[in-house]
Amino acid sequence: MIRRVSFEGIGEVAATFYADGAVKVGQTVKSGGDSTVKLCGAGERFCGVALGHSRGGCVGVQTGGFAQVRCADSTVTVGYVKLAGDGNGGVKKAGAADAGQEYWVAADDGAGTLTIML
Repeated sequence: MIRRVSFEGIGEVAATFYADGAVKVGQTVKSGGDSTVKLCGAGERFCGVALGHSRGGCVGVQTGGFAQVRCADSTVTVGYVKLAGDGNGGVKKAGAADAGQEYWVAADDGAGTLTIML
């Protein structure tokens, strides 16, 4: 599908946190302690998306606005969906036992990337 609409940068809010070395660009992260983030595990609630590689022990994290996230879960549809981390840096539809949160899924590129409102 040809996209004529871009959500890039709309409402983006970002902050710098300390990070463990495992955090990579585009991965969902969760709180890892005081001013720290770490990779979000499967079924866990995420607080944002890493914008860069960890440098000097720090990483930029998008915590608001439209963000792109990886999603291999084909059951996720556009609209309001309760999402959780998938344990691999992406997201999945939250199950009954998951600590997910509802997000607005604004777009699905059909190739494993969603645009969500954080």
